[in-house]
This record gives sequence, C-alpha cells and structure tokens, in this order.
Amino acid sequence: HSFYLVGGSTSGILASISYCAKVGEKIITTHSCHKSVYNAIELLNLQTAFVPISVQNNIIQSINPNRLEETIKQNTDAKCVLITSPTYDGVISNIKSISKICHKYNIPLIVDEAHGAHLYLLNKSAINFGADIVINSLHKTLPSLTQTACLHICSKYIDTKIMQHFVSVFNTSSPSYILLSSIDECVNFLQKNGKKYMQKWQKNINMFTNLCQNLKFLKILNNSNNTFFDYDNSKIVITTDETNISGVTLQKELRKQKIELEMANTNYALAYSTMFDTKKDLIRLYKGLKKIDSKLQLSTKKTLNLDMSFAPNISISNALKSQSYQEDFANSIGQISAEYVWIYPPGIPLILPGQIITKQIFEYILQSKQNDIQINSTFGQMPNKIHIIKLDK
Repeated sequence: HSFYLVGGSTSGILASISYCAKVGEKIITTHSCHKSVYNAIELLNLQTAFVPISVQNNIIQSINPNRLEETIKQNTDAKCVLITSPTYDGVISNIKSISKICHKYNIPLIVDEAHGAHLYLLNKSAINFGADIVINSLHKTLPSLTQTACLHICSKYIDTKIMQHFVSVFNTSSPSYILLSSIDECVNFLQKNGKKYMQKWQKNINMFTNLCQNLKFLKILNNSNNTFFDYDNSKIVITTDETNISGVTLQKELRKQKIELEMANTNYALAYSTMFDTKKDLIRLYKGLKKIDSKLQLSTKKTLNLDMSFAPNISISNALKSQSYQEDFANSIGQISAEYVWIYPPGIPLILPGQIITKQIFEYILQSKQNDIQINSTFGQMPNKIHIIKLDK
C-alpha cells in the first residue's frame, strides 16, 4: 500500500516512527539521519541507539550490517530500525542484508529513501529488498512538485489502517489538489515512460563520468573505489581534495558560469541531476569543470573529517527542556549543548541537544565557517553563540 504525502518525506518519517514507537520507547538509527528523525525523537521523548558509521573525506559510508546487528543485540527492546539509503551524497547500503537482520530479531525496518525515488526503476530501491516502510520524495529527482512524497508499506509487519491514522496526524486535513495531481501525473509518467527515460539518463551520466576522467585535479566520486556497498551515480559528487580550492569555491566559480550546484562543503561539491537533465546539460557542466580544473594547482591542505560518533549525554527531549544560558562558541568545548547545530543542506545535525561539544566537532565547525559554509542552529546565533545546559552544582 502507498500513501500520497503533501508534507514531504518529513511527514512520512514522523508518521512511520510514531507508528512503530510509543512515548519513551527506543529506536535504532544512525547519526546521519535527517533532522525530521530527531524531531520525532524529541516529540516522543524516545531513547536512541546509534549504529556506528564510517566517514571518509566527509562522505558518509554505507551502513555495516554487522555493526547494525551488534547494535540490535545490545538494544533488543528497540521498536524499529531507521536508516537513510541513499544518503544525500548517493551512498547506498545493503538493504537486503540489513532487512534480514532486522527481521531475524522481529524489528521492522524503515528506510528514508527520500533521495532515491528513482531507484525503483533501477531495481536498487529498498522496496525491492525487504524494507517494511520506505519513504520517497518524488520532487527531488522525479517530475513532481516540491513537497510531494510517498510512504510505501512493503510487508505484513505494518498495519495499513493504523498507519493511515498516523499519516493523517502529520499531514494537513486540507491537502492541495495541485500537489496530489502532481503526484498522479508523476506516477502515470513513470508507468508509461520511466524505463525509457531512466536508460537515457544513465547513458548520459556514464558519458559525463567518462568525460570527467580527463580532469587533472577535480575528481568525480563513483563506486570504483569500493568503499561503499553501492552508489547512486545521479548524485554527482565533485571532490576538491589535493587542490588549492574548497568545494565552496568550486560552487562559486561554477555560479559565475551560470551553473548552480545543489550544495558545497569544505572538500567537495554536489551536483544533483534528474531524469530531465539532457546530454547537453551534462556536457555544459563538464566544460565548466574543465575550465576551472585547468587553473588549479596541487595542494596539501588538511581537511578535517566529519565526526559522526557522538551520542547525547542527556536525552534530546530533556536537554531541550533544561535550563540553559548563552555562551561564546569559542568557550563551549566540554560543555553540553542545549540546541541543535547543523549545516543545511543536507540538514544532518552536527551537534545534538544533550551532546558534549568536543574539540573535534568544534574545529570542524570552525573550518566550515572559514570556508563560508552557513552554520544553522536552533536559536540562530551560531557559530558565534551557543546555548549551553545549566548544570546543578
């Protein structure tokens, strides 16, 4: 069964977690999940167990099924597992193995596949490999208006009627018929033309990737390095490692050529392609990259790696309700945050309420600021000020 959503994948994630876990219960997830997952954790005052994940050159890697099973064994009271696949950068996890592990322990698997609605046409979707609930954003890579999404029930573990209740809780009671019509048109288009357009899209992406092998300094991320299970090559990650520019500078230089990227980080930038990008569009991007590449130099600059090993010392809900005071971020190391800190896109928290601020994450945020990356926070004063929990002495 599939539900149309007019509140984006966010509403689907909130509904799915609310279906699986009651107030105060526990879920298993990863630090790299979208902020909507943390919103559900906050609303339901959930306990959380995090699956350790690897990060290489600030690219979040596939979830290791063995690490997931270890986490489940240590948290057998968890009511569901929620993972993100593909990631914002296109990294796909082994859903077949992960779903088997979850079902071995009678735990439902929710997959946030917001950025992979098109993967079904490639037989790479979590829908194909045993996930119980899959959430897709149609508007990200498919022809549908912003805010449109779907929640798919894919197994007998999930009761459709009960899920219907939670979907209605987190979506408006007056849905836009324009958005609903857009979903219908998108689905009809995919049924009639999806495979044809997907084949053309993949052909154009492969052509672009082959052209980029001629670049001397800039590199395009792909699955050839085998550091992750699989990769969605529609996400064009352009790395600036070992060059004298950052991903942010690359984004600005392409903007001068009237080419707009999805996002940029300290050491890479992301171009987001869709099935309606043409061969001409991708060749234009290649020429833009080639022009920049011809002016680059080798560099031994050090890029700090994103730290995804943190865990809150106080539950998120309790941290947000605690007394707090404003502190200079420069003096925050070793103290407990009372707010979220994140970079958007992609909206993955760098600091959680209840988390001790480490030197590593402090330096990462400082480096991001130096590279003109916007730092967002709950109270909107980062990276200058941060709210700290006031502890009783």
